[in-house]
Amino acid sequence: MSDFVRLDPVRKALLDDLDEGFAELFSAHRGLVFSTALRMSGRWADAEDLTAETFLRAYRALTGYDRERIAALQPRPWVLTILMNIWRNCARAKSRKPPPDLREEPVESVDPREGVEEAAVRRETGKELSELLGLLPDEQRAAVVLRHVVDLPVSEIAAVLQIPQGTVKSHVSRGLRRLRTLGGTR
Repeated sequence: MSDFVRLDPVRKALLDDLDEGFAELFSAHRGLVFSTALRMSGRWADAEDLTAETFLRAYRALTGYDRERIAALQPRPWVLTILMNIWRNCARAKSRKPPPDLREEPVESVDPREGVEEAAVRRETGKELSELLGLLPDEQRAAVVLRHVVDLPVSEIAAVLQIPQGTVKSHVSRGLRRLRTLGGTR
């Protein structure tokens, strides 16, 4: 049991009580997962769906893990790996279906504490970034978002995307170069 004492709070909570530990996992990583999902999908509603599905699958997986597997778990890259797998599967499925009717675009939720000027700047910047990220190839978008939006180290990005660290660096570099080119043409 002394090995478990040195664990981060999320893993320790998961080992102590799976349900309470999962609540801790959710609280610790929901913002990260949602932010990543939003940058990957480009749509608020899609990001909410991706986030919900990520945590649903995470909980289901945890119920089948033994104590040793939970103790060895790296929560942040683990939930992001789940998210990226769901996102890839959704992107694949969408490419096989005709595009949806966008005449009734959902209204973005607004934070009532935020001033009008801040909301306008945030929305415009976020919209422009989402559009530019959406123009990148999937592997470059994923690497750039995880590195520069989520601020993960290259080693964790490699674990999340299941590719070598050198490939991560290459995707980030090419993605940033392309973003600079695309941003300059607008």
